[in-house]
Amino acid sequence: MHQLVGRLNSLDPQASETLRIVSYFDVLIARNAGLDGLLRGAAVLSGTVAGAEIRGRVNRRDPDGHTPAEAADVRLRSSRRSDGDWTVWLERDGEPGPDDEMIVERLALGVELIEARRRPEHGLDAIIDAARPITERVSLLAERRIDPATPVRILAVPADAPEVEGAPSAIVPTRYGLLRAVLDLYGKVTPPEPVGLGIRVRADRAPESWESAVVALRLTEASVPVVDAADLGAMLLLAQAYDPRDPHEDVRALAGLDRRSAEILLALVEADSLRSAATTLGMHHSTVQARHEALTHALGYDPRGHVGKMRYIAAALLLRLTEPLPPLRWKGARRVSADRSPTSGGR
Repeated sequence: MHQLVGRLNSLDPQASETLRIVSYFDVLIARNAGLDGLLRGAAVLSGTVAGAEIRGRVNRRDPDGHTPAEAADVRLRSSRRSDGDWTVWLERDGEPGPDDEMIVERLALGVELIEARRRPEHGLDAIIDAARPITERVSLLAERRIDPATPVRILAVPADAPEVEGAPSAIVPTRYGLLRAVLDLYGKVTPPEPVGLGIRVRADRAPESWESAVVALRLTEASVPVVDAADLGAMLLLAQAYDPRDPHEDVRALAGLDRRSAEILLALVEADSLRSAATTLGMHHSTVQARHEALTHALGYDPRGHVGKMRYIAAALLLRLTEPLPPLRWKGARRVSADRSPTSGGR
């Protein structure tokens, strides 16, 4: 993550700062930080007072971790209000800082997660938790009047995406940070994009759908904002078994290529011949042949052979699950029906 922040900083300082804020709050939440910890983090990142009002009780912290003596400044602030009974904000004497909206957004997500954990009843996050016994999950489904045999699908969207009207959702910590899980019972949910569509399963196997939805979301990109895990076929098994914390050597080899080499490699894999690849790339045939030999040496396999192509395709998929990406942001809303079959987001 630190390496990614460094690379982003040289290209886009604002994107680097955004990623740092997201990572900071994800660490706090993963460590089960309470409200005070979240407020202190928000105050340190913003350099001003951060506050929250939950069920009528106000808590405020300054960058030093102290409770300010003066009353809250209600004139200028960046804030978020829940549909329930809490509000969070940053206090400013002047215009909001460039990162205030992102800080308040992540603070709000943290408070939402804390409040969900405090509720006596369990929500969608418990239904999709594979660590819970199936008997407990069946009982939770019964509380929601959902038959365990009912076909359901879980959708994965960015944590900062708005809630989908009429569809239960929950903020869930994952290996890729915070994401929002959405329950789709009838295939008529209208989620924001990007969105990963989980496989359709019996309700008592909802964790399987959630795990596949997370993989699908990671494979979305600007040109393919919706990915259906069902379209991955057997590749889904590979993706779910993969541990991005310990990348395979084939994945490391792809990650080490510069952009131009990656483009040439893709052309070599997809083209019928070296001459065809040269035409696609606009390069001389002998140059492409030399690059083919160099890439074969660097990868440890011939990407144009049958086995080599399979290794490349698998490594390219897993690289998408390995790279720490900038925070996903939702855009608009788009209807997704049960019979939709979007193109897979694999490279």
